[in-house]
Amino acid sequence: MSPPTGNPITDQFDNDLNDPSYDTRRQIGLRLTIIARMMRNNFDRKVANLCVTRSQWAMIAVVSRHPGSTQRTIAEALEMSEASAGRLIDRLCADGLLERRDRPDDRRARAVYLTDAAEPLLARLATIARESEEKLMKGFSDEELAQLRGFIDRIYDNVSRG
Repeated sequence: MSPPTGNPITDQFDNDLNDPSYDTRRQIGLRLTIIARMMRNNFDRKVANLCVTRSQWAMIAVVSRHPGSTQRTIAEALEMSEASAGRLIDRLCADGLLERRDRPDDRRARAVYLTDAAEPLLARLATIARESEEKLMKGFSDEELAQLRGFIDRIYDNVSRG
């Protein structure tokens, strides 16, 4: 059981996990909720001094892996609306971390690229992500991680099908 956080709602989630009247599926769902919250909070705390949000980091990471992508492609990769992706790209362009360029194959579409200014930030964020992942997966064998990945993929597939 997690130590109390002082937040009555999240502390109640933690208590519910140990309530024998909750079935296993409910306990797993609650635990996934708590883990996701803790991961978000830990990430936010670690990057606070970098002045970047999770969504900005995700955008930068997608563009770094797929330079020259369109706003539509990036939005699909991040599972967000094209308008939301556009606003985020605009913000990161204004901050000097991304840039839009004309595409020679389509005059209507613009390609998105990282700027040189984004590279040090991306490197620092990658280090933070790697350290967080190591802490999260500490004590798991490669076989256990592969099995967990399979389970999580099945859950993801179930949820994504609506």
